[in-house]
Order: sequence, then structure tokens, then C-alpha cells
Amino acid sequence: MIIASDFDGILCQHRFPEIGEPFMSIINKLIQFKKDGNQLILWTCREGHYLQEAIKWCKEKGLEFDAINENVPDLKNKDFAIRKVYADIYLDDRNMLFSDFLKI
Repeated sequence: MIIASDFDGILCQHRFPEIGEPFMSIINKLIQFKKDGNQLILWTCREGHYLQEAIKWCKEKGLEFDAINENVPDLKNKDFAIRKVYADIYLDDRNMLFSDFLKI
């Protein structure tokens, strides 16, 4: 599986431009997913210095990614353009379930 995870609000509390307190239960679960052979994408709006801080922070927690804000290498070399980061699971605090959307 490929899992795309947001940073702020998923791996840590929202404190942008600072980095909030870590959500270690999610971080540890992602570390285990990676150990189990899954691929991880850090999928965040952070860029430049703030992105580099987030990547370093994750590494210090033992969490490393196969790709940052782009598709994993297996998908980047296809003969077609993928304009959206592909994943089997997207972790994002700004999401909505289909069942909730249908209630609107």
C-alpha cells in the first residue's frame, strides 16, 4: 500500500510556522506500516525551510518517507502524467468521509 500523510494536524498539532507536539501514536503506526513493506509519502503544504524542518523532525522521530509531495518512485516513471499524488490511504485532518458528504 501507499500511504500519503499530511504533516500539520496529523503528525503533530497545528502550530505553523512552528512544529506542534507530536502525535506519537500516528507516527508509530506509520513507522510500523513502513516496516511492513508499505510506502509512505509526506503530503504537506509546507515548503522551503518549513518543509526541511518537518522532514528533519520526522527523521528524528524515526519516520522516513519514500517521497515528499510527489509520487513514489515506482509511479514517477510511468508513461503517463500523474497530476495528483497517488495513494491507497490519505491521512489529512481537512478531509471528509463520503457518508458525511452525502448528508450535506
